[in-house]
Amino acid sequence: MNPVPSPFDPVQIGSITLRNRFVRSGANEGMVVDGAPSKALVKHHRDMAAGGVALCTAAYGAVAEVGRTLPNQVWIRREIIPDLKALADAVHAEGGKMSYQLTHGGLFVTSIKVPGRLMSACGGFNKAGALAGNYFSRAMNEDDMALVIGQFVEAARVCREAGLDAVELHMGHGYLLNQFISPFNNKRKDKYGGNAENRARFPAAVLAAVKAAVGSDMAVVAKINVSDGVKGGATVEDGIVTAKVLEAAGADMLVLSGGRNVESGAFMFGSNHNVEEMEKVLGKKGAFFFKLSQIGAPKVQFHEMYFLEYSRQIRAAVKMPLAYLGGVKSMANVEQAMREGFECVVMARALIHDTGLVNKFRSGELKQSGCTSCNRCVPYIYHPAGTWCVMNPPNDPALNRVRASA
Repeated sequence: MNPVPSPFDPVQIGSITLRNRFVRSGANEGMVVDGAPSKALVKHHRDMAAGGVALCTAAYGAVAEVGRTLPNQVWIRREIIPDLKALADAVHAEGGKMSYQLTHGGLFVTSIKVPGRLMSACGGFNKAGALAGNYFSRAMNEDDMALVIGQFVEAARVCREAGLDAVELHMGHGYLLNQFISPFNNKRKDKYGGNAENRARFPAAVLAAVKAAVGSDMAVVAKINVSDGVKGGATVEDGIVTAKVLEAAGADMLVLSGGRNVESGAFMFGSNHNVEEMEKVLGKKGAFFFKLSQIGAPKVQFHEMYFLEYSRQIRAAVKMPLAYLGGVKSMANVEQAMREGFECVVMARALIHDTGLVNKFRSGELKQSGCTSCNRCVPYIYHPAGTWCVMNPPNDPALNRVRASA
């Protein structure tokens, strides 16, 4: 039996070495100018790296203009290489590694009107896009799939040229690749539908192409759902199959998340959204449709390590590196993840609350995060200053109006 590593030991993930086992989760920061990283995003991740995080993941980088879900979303393209480089350089200066999460919204385009029907695994009425006038989706064909694979590959090459160390392909939370994996969306009758292995075929092809393009220079990570947490969605049994398919496709590590933005947000966060804070940020009119979406949502009481039972099953099924995500708030949680055989631990809210948490865990200054898991940080992805913990002083909005390279 292998000895349990310290969470402060280095770890090899594909072609890169992380200085420890702590990863900043790819969770939307809302720090964007003209589809490019802002100086606020640079500060956000530099502070995380200075606080001890080994791998910082900038969230929500669309691989195509039509792949954006929100208008204030980074679109990965050659024009923004100087901005991406500024982000990578800042994190490297603090001893960390930098990753960008690559995504395509598919039918999940909530704030932009797109001409024609949005692409997805299947066609039909599009509940997620209806608020922006994107009422219907269409089923992707082989040409569409080739186009999207090429967009992911080009985005990864742009990140490599900018000096980033890794890319994370987002295959969870209801975005395009999850729309193939999840039977909630995927009703196809061809080789991309039906059983869980077929449903993972297109996402695996995306990963394999990205790996072939940049895998000798960068780590290629995928974020998957351990469960969709919604009736008719992917289960942990599906998650096990997806993990095996992605292992065979060459993924360097899987980040094990869960839930879907529209249908099961409370499952994703391990607790309910804060409607009052959303109203404070967006106003009553702006938060109206968000409030509608929360009607009937089950009440979820937060508990630490809330995805552990699901993630254990995936850990038992594959040999590749896995990163545990979901309710990590203490050194005891981190040490448990190490004992359970996970190579890394992934946090967002606890690090937003205290960017120096990893160093404080290492020194013994703290054993427990002060984050209350209230989810009041989440609405601030829509704030002009970007997300922050409401228990801390607010961000400087001026930094979020200037591109990273300016």
